[in-house]
Amino acid sequence: MALETADPPKAIAPPHPLREFWHYFRANGGAFAGLVIFCALAMLALFPDFFAPHSPIETRPDALLRPPFWETGGSFAFPLGTDAIGRDMLSRLIHGARLSLFMGGTVVLLSLAAGVVLGLVAGFARGITEIAIMRLMDVMLTLPSLLLAIVIVAILGPGLINAILAVAVVVLPSYVRLTRASVISELAKDYVTASRVSGAGTLRLMFSTVLPNCLAPLIVQASLVFSTAILDAAALGFLGLGAQPPLSEWGTMLADGREFVLRAWWVVTFPGLAILVTVLSVNLMGDGLRDALDPKLKR
Repeated sequence: MALETADPPKAIAPPHPLREFWHYFRANGGAFAGLVIFCALAMLALFPDFFAPHSPIETRPDALLRPPFWETGGSFAFPLGTDAIGRDMLSRLIHGARLSLFMGGTVVLLSLAAGVVLGLVAGFARGITEIAIMRLMDVMLTLPSLLLAIVIVAILGPGLINAILAVAVVVLPSYVRLTRASVISELAKDYVTASRVSGAGTLRLMFSTVLPNCLAPLIVQASLVFSTAILDAAALGFLGLGAQPPLSEWGTMLADGREFVLRAWWVVTFPGLAILVTVLSVNLMGDGLRDALDPKLKR
């Protein structure tokens, strides 16, 4: 009688990295809420003309400082009221979302690219090159970020592009220091030694071998820098050094309405709330990214 052999147990395939990432990200309720809010803001930024009821620069002399629709004198034609020269607040907030998210995204891309390159050079070169780069970053960190941004804009001149460049320079040291620390940690591992033995050049080691293993903390840092960039850009706009009229930028809207704060609260409250909600949603997303990408925090 032949003996029946049991089938060997089937190996359980590991979950797909994206599925695993989504599982840990979604487990953080605050991060998921932040993602929903950020996606809604992104939709407003991508299609402002579709959602905005009016032009953001159209003035109406017969509707100056009109209150929101739920207050006496308000109208559904201007749901969140109007400003001192009759521009619709809701339309300006929606168009301001495009400008603020554009500034934050551009700052992240510029500072991330420059910071990663400088951090890789400092981590690989060591010696006098590393000392020169890191001491420059230390000098930049000793200065208050907003003050440094104001100095740079004062040199370059006020404007949207110059404000973006100033904020990108201000947040650059965080990327350089983080990249250098990650590179030094990775260089001590066996896979880097194996790549060197196999004949990999310095550039290949930098960008193909080491950099992909340093991306997790850089992605988390990028989310935090995004919110910092929005705040700094709004501060420069409030001081008159950022986006110039007639562009509808939240910081500029705060500056335009500060003299009417006692008799027209909505001209400063709604731009302030827009900045608060955007920064809060991005920070919550950053917490979720940290939980999902850091293996030490995975349960």
